Amino acid sequence: ELVCRGYTHPSMLVVGGLCGVLIGSINNIAPNKKLYKQCLISMVIVTSVEFIAGYILNIKIGLNIWDYSDLPFNFMGQVSLLFSVFWFFLSIIAIWLDDYLRYKFYGDKKPNDLFIYIKYLLTFRSYR
Repeated sequence: ELVCRGYTHPSMLVVGGLCGVLIGSINNIAPNKKLYKQCLISMVIVTSVEFIAGYILNIKIGLNIWDYSDLPFNFMGQVSLLFSVFWFFLSIIAIWLDDYLRYKFYGDKKPNDLFIYIKYLLTFRSYR
């Protein structure tokens, strides 16, 4: 949002934080799942949270933080297939960041470089 529009709404900190925590929990629930499957699950999580937040904040409260109505394959202007695909690929950063933070703060195994994660994603391999 900051890159595309140059600003963000404070509520996006809560929405983004919730998505980050939920994506990070995938490591606890299914640590050996292939990376592309984790990214698929993450995409569904982010798209769902984005829709719920958009419905509440944009439609019910009327804050009009975002509107995807002009994009093809949108649902109620709150989510779009295009952004869901973006979330699939961006979730690799959240997965890596969760692993890195667990390493730094909890002494978990040091994660590979982010580019190794991307390689595993593109080759449909597990990274553990």
